[in-house]
Amino acid sequence: MRLQRRFCTSALGVLGLIVTGASAWAQAPAPSSGGTALPVDRGSALYGRPEGEGAMKLAPIAPPPIPTAADKLPVSKLKLPPGFKIEVYASGAGNARSLQVGDKGTVFVGSRLLDKVYAIREKDGKREVKVIASGLHRPNGLAFHKGALYVAELSKVSRLDAIEDNIDSPPKPVLISDQFPKDEAHGWKFVAIGPDEKLYVPIGAPGNINMPPDTHAQIRRMNLDGSGMEVVAHGVRNTVGFDWHPTSKELYFTDNGRDWMSEDIPEDELNRVKASGNSHFGYPYCHQGNFTDPEYGWGHSCDKYEPPIALLGPHTAALGMRFYTGAMFPPEYRNAIFIARHGSWNRTKKEGGDVVVAKLNQDGSVKSVEPFLTGFLEDNKYNGRPVDVQVLKDGSMLVSDDFNGAVYRITYAQN
Repeated sequence: MRLQRRFCTSALGVLGLIVTGASAWAQAPAPSSGGTALPVDRGSALYGRPEGEGAMKLAPIAPPPIPTAADKLPVSKLKLPPGFKIEVYASGAGNARSLQVGDKGTVFVGSRLLDKVYAIREKDGKREVKVIASGLHRPNGLAFHKGALYVAELSKVSRLDAIEDNIDSPPKPVLISDQFPKDEAHGWKFVAIGPDEKLYVPIGAPGNINMPPDTHAQIRRMNLDGSGMEVVAHGVRNTVGFDWHPTSKELYFTDNGRDWMSEDIPEDELNRVKASGNSHFGYPYCHQGNFTDPEYGWGHSCDKYEPPIALLGPHTAALGMRFYTGAMFPPEYRNAIFIARHGSWNRTKKEGGDVVVAKLNQDGSVKSVEPFLTGFLEDNKYNGRPVDVQVLKDGSMLVSDDFNGAVYRITYAQN
């Protein structure tokens, strides 16, 4: 399904590696003394960038150096359907990314450019943001299960036990598995625990476009102690969001399409892993279900791969997604998928920087993809960039914003 307005890809890859000193996603090298640009490493976000003037002007979008103060956040500019309201839930969580909610209501927040994991809690009648882990390498992914917080770094997953009872004196992480590649390109992870009580961990393609080794471009799952690791989906370039259908228990995931082929192709995808379907989703041979790659697609037909169930716009960086299972929003949103689109950077006219909602048919296919939260994009510039969504127990919904280091809360009250 095509969104009426097309939307863009993850923008902070280069910046993040510059901040930490890593080189895999560094900016393109300066021209040599002879005036010819040096080759760009295949792991770089700039690999494959055309040499035309328009493309050469495009660069990753750096966030402000520190979190935006609460009174400076762009709440007044954000727009929602009638009856919905958005407010600041918490500020000061630098590079706020993945969201998880504990059994006692604590909201946990990961980061990608920083080394920290945060806890947001109510204390003495006030909401506070507290660092519960630091010194980590890209702790983007979080999952919560039976009192424990699972934290996914670039190449390993650890667990913080009984964390809600020890916010002020967090336990040391217990290593679960470090059997993951160490590539910086698409190495940050979104993780979740499925209905089968297994931990699902993606491993992105190690670059913009390449022939991935057998260890990459896939979604794996493992037992909660790190044993029994297996692959459940192949041909997945870079998923940073997935969830399970509340009824069918099928896995749905977003996937970011390759860069630099065109401003308009390929689009990001919403995919579904069906028990009776193909477990290969096309990368690097086929994009958006119907377009073969100009380098790797020769001799391959898109008919061989599982097609997306919805297209989410070119380079929109569709990231975190959740099925809405709360009771606060109107019935039309029940079991719909809310998707945070981080927004493009390698597109002249920026797209994304919003939250869209995918409404489903009874058979789990997509009926429509509609705008929901907009206003982060003004005059082709971002004043915020959504990353993840999370439903609270009262049915309200949280949205993280790594550009501002903030978390917002969306509520609904019938007029």
